[in-house]
Amino acid sequence: MAAARFVVALLAVSSAFVAVSDAQTFNAIFSFGDSMSDTGNLCVNGPPAGLTLTQPPYGETFFGKATCRCSDGRLVVDFLAEKIGLPLLKPSKQGGADFKKGANMAIIGATTMESGFFQSLGIGDKIWNNGPLNTQIQWFQQLMPSICGSTQACKSYLGNSLFVLGEFGGNDYNAQIFGGYSPEQARGQSSTIVDTIGKGVDQLISLGAKYVVVPGVLPVGCFPIYLTLYQTSNAGDYDQYGCLTRFNSLSTYHNSLLQSKVNQLQSKYPGARIMYADFYSHVYDMVKSPSNYGFSTNLRACCGAGGGKYNYQNSARCGMSGAYACSNPSSSLSWDGIHLTEAAYKKIADGWLNGAYCHPAILS
Repeated sequence: MAAARFVVALLAVSSAFVAVSDAQTFNAIFSFGDSMSDTGNLCVNGPPAGLTLTQPPYGETFFGKATCRCSDGRLVVDFLAEKIGLPLLKPSKQGGADFKKGANMAIIGATTMESGFFQSLGIGDKIWNNGPLNTQIQWFQQLMPSICGSTQACKSYLGNSLFVLGEFGGNDYNAQIFGGYSPEQARGQSSTIVDTIGKGVDQLISLGAKYVVVPGVLPVGCFPIYLTLYQTSNAGDYDQYGCLTRFNSLSTYHNSLLQSKVNQLQSKYPGARIMYADFYSHVYDMVKSPSNYGFSTNLRACCGAGGGKYNYQNSARCGMSGAYACSNPSSSLSWDGIHLTEAAYKKIADGWLNGAYCHPAILS
């Protein structure tokens, strides 16, 4: 009997060892993107004047203070690092930091396209021009010698690191919409935006990347900022969940092109693993079935002003005078009407790591 128990215990230990051994491990995470991912780059040299996200209640849930993250706490990339067993990513602009375990090039306001693209559309004043995609890759290249040394050593080290390229595209469309373009007109630029994201993947793979996550854009037609600024009296403009269909159609069009691009890139680079992260479907499911995720509100900003269905006012955004945060951010999907809560980002990260919202899943 004792021998039998020993064998059972040995098998259990062996099974556990196999499970751990089979799990993908990474040397580091390198992140690129915009306010969905920035962990402090915009604020490294001091917060820009008038930037509300450097004020309470940003960061209150986890950090206890504002950290230049656009949420009440951690972001998707923070949860990815925690789950993989790596430290939270330092912003790449942080001087003197050790980036061997990861670096975050993402910066609030980032676009896919360079400033000339927006100037050609007559909307150059609608972007911040804070590190578009190609510039962020240049920032990463400047860090590479301190991360991995020689070109050959970097090929090996980066080949076992995780790269998260985005999301990119959201601010490219925001600039157009806020600049007076219709969602239908903005679709005309989607192929150019997606092609540029694809070139970003090409660049990373040429540097040695083999594991690249490429997220799509979100269902912005369900976001309080859009629902407030573009609300109409026509019920036909909304879907059954209260989202503006024209804006969500723009997102789904972009994402369909991006998925095709990812498939092409995977065929082009059979030795790499290029993963499409489905931001849209996961967040839209949270809108459709908020209670399944522990949310009591889905279209209303936790932190904002104005009350009503959306609790969003441009003149009293989260962090500004007159705005307030709800008592339990974990029960809300939307944090400030533009970005999501830590609770939502945690669920999204889980969906990318092991679930049905990353194709293939990062840890599969």
